[in-house]
Amino acid sequence: MTPQDQLKALGIELPPVAKPAAAYVPFVQTGNLIFLSGHIARRDGKPWVGQLGAGMTTAEGQQAARAVAIDLMGTLQAAVGDLSRVKRIVKLMSLVNSAPSFTEHHLVTNGCSELIGQVFGEQGAHARSAFGVAQLPMGACVEIEMIVEV
Repeated sequence: MTPQDQLKALGIELPPVAKPAAAYVPFVQTGNLIFLSGHIARRDGKPWVGQLGAGMTTAEGQQAARAVAIDLMGTLQAAVGDLSRVKRIVKLMSLVNSAPSFTEHHLVTNGCSELIGQVFGEQGAHARSAFGVAQLPMGACVEIEMIVEV
């Protein structure tokens, strides 16, 4: 199955590229690598605000990370035209807005990683970092960036 077929089977429609909220571009291609800028979690078109371990559960964080994956794939589709051109999802870097005692950043990030794996199969297996941070832009609960080989 192609990535587009997988998305259709999952009932996912990719959004258009979001307008940057500051002085950056949504993606940059150099050679056969595409670097996607960090995408914050959004719900109903607005920043998904919250702090993991302080009023927000790991399961909610996973859903937010999954929402980020969908936005990242929308930007990636705009960058490459056809997701079948993706040779490999190289790396994700995930920032989780979390309370000092929260230690499940890796589980939150799985919400993104697992969807990427479902859509891209073997090409979706990626390296990854997940960090806890004191705050993110607009109070968002999760921000994730991605590096892709085409």
